[in-house]
Amino acid sequence: MKKATIRFSILFAMAAIFACNTGNKEEKSENEDKSTEEKVQESVSSISLTPVESPQFDDSMLEMLSPMENETNIEAGPVKFSYNVKNYELATQTIDADVKNCANSPKGQHIHLILNNQPYSAHYEAEFTKDLEEGHYVALSFLSRSYHESVKSYGAANIRQFTVGKEPSGQEIADLSDPHMFYSRPKGTYSGKDAKKVLLDFYLLNTELSEEGNKVRATINGEEFMLDNWQPYFIEGAEMGEMKIKLELLDADGKLIPSPFNPVERTVTLEEGDAS
Repeated sequence: MKKATIRFSILFAMAAIFACNTGNKEEKSENEDKSTEEKVQESVSSISLTPVESPQFDDSMLEMLSPMENETNIEAGPVKFSYNVKNYELATQTIDADVKNCANSPKGQHIHLILNNQPYSAHYEAEFTKDLEEGHYVALSFLSRSYHESVKSYGAANIRQFTVGKEPSGQEIADLSDPHMFYSRPKGTYSGKDAKKVLLDFYLLNTELSEEGNKVRATINGEEFMLDNWQPYFIEGAEMGEMKIKLELLDADGKLIPSPFNPVERTVTLEEGDAS
């Protein structure tokens, strides 16, 4: 009887030890899982997009005079661009530039010229030349505030096509009556305080954004933001270093809208130090 009692006691003790070890392992596993989850959460960036409100220029107009619509046989090299600007003062600071706390051009308000959805060039006069190679060009021009935010009112932009040199063979000519999206900002390198609030801005043609309709998906360093309102945004909370931006114009079903300019991807640099 004593032997049976002793054996039972030993078995009970072994079972208790096994249960305890199993519990410790499960608890340890749960803690490890929790620790991993916490690490993942900590590794997620705190990037945010904040809508930007700016002074309106509802009566401002931009008329492109040259090159002319569908002009051909323009000689490669310096090509003349000229505009008629109404109710908008180039080369002056936008009224709220000193309180925007973002990258701002000391030269003031200007024209953004985007060729084939490549990075824009900024121009502070209504007439200038730009060196162009042979090829077909889609030129989007729009008025820009001194901090590089586009003026989106009716008449503040112009879109047209022209050809430099010989007409390219086999190149698809864009239908400018279709919906299109053009990338504008951010661009280049941002330093110091300019890297804290970075302007995200794009230009739409022949389309609107809404909760039930077309949208723009902005992917910033792998994080997705769905935009259903056409306006500029401040990117905040991004880490220093390279910042990768991808913009996609989507239809109501979330599908990419066909366009030679959609989607578009850019990389900019954020760095510590003084703003340039």
